[in-house]
Amino acid sequence: MPNPVSSVRLPGLARRLVDAGLAETAAIAALVDEAREQQTPLVAMLATRTKIPEGRLAEAAGDEFGLPVFDLAAFDRDLLPKEHLIETLIRKHHALPLLQRGNRLFVAISDPTNLSATDEFKFATGLSIETVLVEHNKLDRLIEDSINAAMAMMGDLDDDGFAELAVSAGEEERNDDATEGIDDAPVVRFVNKLMLDAIRRKASDIHLEPYDKDFRVRFRIDGVLYDVGHPPITLAPRIIARVKVMSRMDIAERRIPQDGRIKLKLSRSRAIDFRISSCPTLYGEKIVMRILDSDAALLSIDVLGFDDEQKKHYLGALKRPYGMILVTGPTGSGKTVTLYTGMAILNTNDRNISTAEDPAEINMPGINQVNVHPKIGLTFANALRAFLRQDPDVIMVGEIRDLETAEIAIKAAQTGHLVLSTLHTNDAPQTLTRLANMGVPAYNLASSILLIIAQRLARRLCPVCKEPEQLPEDVLLKEGFSPDDISEGITLYRPVGCDQCTDGYKGRVGIYQVLPISETMQRLILEGGNSMQMADQAEREGVNDLRRAGLLKARAGVTSLEEINRVTTD
Repeated sequence: MPNPVSSVRLPGLARRLVDAGLAETAAIAALVDEAREQQTPLVAMLATRTKIPEGRLAEAAGDEFGLPVFDLAAFDRDLLPKEHLIETLIRKHHALPLLQRGNRLFVAISDPTNLSATDEFKFATGLSIETVLVEHNKLDRLIEDSINAAMAMMGDLDDDGFAELAVSAGEEERNDDATEGIDDAPVVRFVNKLMLDAIRRKASDIHLEPYDKDFRVRFRIDGVLYDVGHPPITLAPRIIARVKVMSRMDIAERRIPQDGRIKLKLSRSRAIDFRISSCPTLYGEKIVMRILDSDAALLSIDVLGFDDEQKKHYLGALKRPYGMILVTGPTGSGKTVTLYTGMAILNTNDRNISTAEDPAEINMPGINQVNVHPKIGLTFANALRAFLRQDPDVIMVGEIRDLETAEIAIKAAQTGHLVLSTLHTNDAPQTLTRLANMGVPAYNLASSILLIIAQRLARRLCPVCKEPEQLPEDVLLKEGFSPDDISEGITLYRPVGCDQCTDGYKGRVGIYQVLPISETMQRLILEGGNSMQMADQAEREGVNDLRRAGLLKARAGVTSLEEINRVTTD
């Protein structure tokens, strides 16, 4: 009578293991049947349910199917091709891309019978696939580690603060395939940690930038962009979709720019707004998240960076019952903070203050703030007209962009209102020329403008690690210091860098050119003087230009000469 065990028909790998004395026929036959019923790979069943050494099991599978066996213990995880770590395929096939060489992608598998893995990875990556056989349990651990690392936050960020963290998100639609995966816990956690880390590092902006084979994340800290991470490019659509859902954007629309907002509640008493902007690029949507922290933006006038004379001029202009104060400088130079610092001084119960902005970035109780909306006709000019019918004392216009807005603002300044606004010009004298070129008559400029403030923001040197820097006299003269400065003695400092700062800098300070419109300057405006003539007159009146103001900051040890050269010109 034949032995029923000896007559069992085993697949090649199982038979090889029995012949090698690594497994009993009856036990392995039962596992073969169970694997077939559960539609589970036999290798996974053997690795988890038997005591066959992992290395011997991989060697037997390699010999049976003619595949090379690779030891993952000797693999450098830094070589993992992050742009090809497609989580859905990795988990579906229990396979992991290990290395790319030219147009070949080496993929680790533990189940040599999984032929579809090769085809799907080839279709997804466009590369030629070479499979290598590895031990099942080691592959398991590497897959989990690689996916967790991909989702981990850049830098050393713990979970402090997450207990009270709350995000106000938009309604999450489920009618489009684009939403698939955007609520995955790792993606949600990644975006939350990204925002929290940016706040902790005092960043002003977060940039999410997809490229052909890269997904770059950058923070703008103290006015300078820093590269903080490169999540796998395959995660880019899910991360961007998550941000768009949170900010109430249309996630199905990827062809046009969109704007939105997110409120991140850190505690019961503190919430931070994010202004979100999306822009379609060649390889997906770029997202920029502007951090609007009203508490951090509202500063005392004593810490902005004005010297005593400049502070005196600004406070004097704020005390005037009517007229115009203009702040000028490039985007990101702190104009809004300077204006709101002044409005905080004016914000008393006996004043009616209204602002028109695009959009309002700082929330201040007691001030009537309006976001302009040109698409529906709510322009700066129309908002100003409405303000003039609302019995205002102080009006702030986010930016004077055209003649119509300029004329209404000047009319308001001439009829008993204090008007504050901004322009984009390089320095204070050029502001007058810019308004004249817009078409504003010289007599209106001369009679309405009280003060012009041109400004830049420079990074402050870290007081802990800054070091003295010795420069030759000829270099100091070339940089703009006068012989008198040198004779009095100049001690400059350079950035070093420590664990309490970023590249030797910590925080920023304003550099200002504060130009009061004197009677002499009014006559020059009426005579049609150009910006060079106005700059010469300002110098005669003792007004430092931006370069000179910056050199004085460097001489005082507040910032470095290198930083002054970055933000100003000779």
